[in-house]
Amino acid sequence: MLIPHLHFNGDCKDAIALYEKAFNSKSGKVEYMADDGSRNKRIAHVRMKIQNQTVFLNDRFGNKDKSLDCAVHLILTFKTPEELLACYEHLKEGSNIIDPFKETPYTKLCVNFMDRFGVLWGFMVR
Repeated sequence: MLIPHLHFNGDCKDAIALYEKAFNSKSGKVEYMADDGSRNKRIAHVRMKIQNQTVFLNDRFGNKDKSLDCAVHLILTFKTPEELLACYEHLKEGSNIIDPFKETPYTKLCVNFMDRFGVLWGFMVR
């Protein structure tokens, strides 16, 4: 089983709230952990279903001097352009469109964008 794992920079709680709304989903049990001995707890692990796919989410721990930049692109397919646009409406604030909305030979509508948390999404209609 392949499970996408999204790492955040201390704002995982905000990402969970946004993704629950955008994808009409609920996260599982959230496990917290303080990484610096303070009361500032970060999310160590949470599972979420996005279109029947399990996704793991957490705040970044470990060596902060090492970059986690990587080439991961999450693709979601929707039944209709209206469903795609409704989901994007939740995620658009602070996002950066990479490839604008367009029709292609293989889909009625698609868009590629990076959300405000740095996650690269590709939305398309089946």
